Amino acid sequence: MRRTVSFQAPDRTSQRGHQPEPLRTEFGFELPRGYVDDSGTVHRTGVMRLATARDELVPLRDDRVRENSAYLSVVLISRVVTRIGTVEDIHPGVIEDLFASDLAFLQDFYRRINAEGHTRAAVTCPSCQEEFAVDLAGGRLGES
Repeated sequence: MRRTVSFQAPDRTSQRGHQPEPLRTEFGFELPRGYVDDSGTVHRTGVMRLATARDELVPLRDDRVRENSAYLSVVLISRVVTRIGTVEDIHPGVIEDLFASDLAFLQDFYRRINAEGHTRAAVTCPSCQEEFAVDLAGGRLGES
């Protein structure tokens, strides 16, 4: 039994099939637990933007990352999250104060939005030969 898998670019056409959809650069999310600020307020909704090459390169020069490679995700996530609730000054300290489940959620969310189009595979059913696309990354954006 042979399975055919080929990767394809994302389809950016609208439902009508005429005009390409504009590139989406910001994505809303809801944290599983929420960020608790200094006053005790819990913030759950937020926005993450697409990463640039610079976002992925700059943390590699950070001394904290050089000392502990696990800190890379903290610095990287702090660069691309633009807001959590009413908190707009997102820095590594804010990300450090997240619950572990929220950090894991943001790491997965980062991977999903920045790999868009690269995780879809065209496959052919070995039984009926019908072709369809599957998302190798799993569920829809924002779901944990």
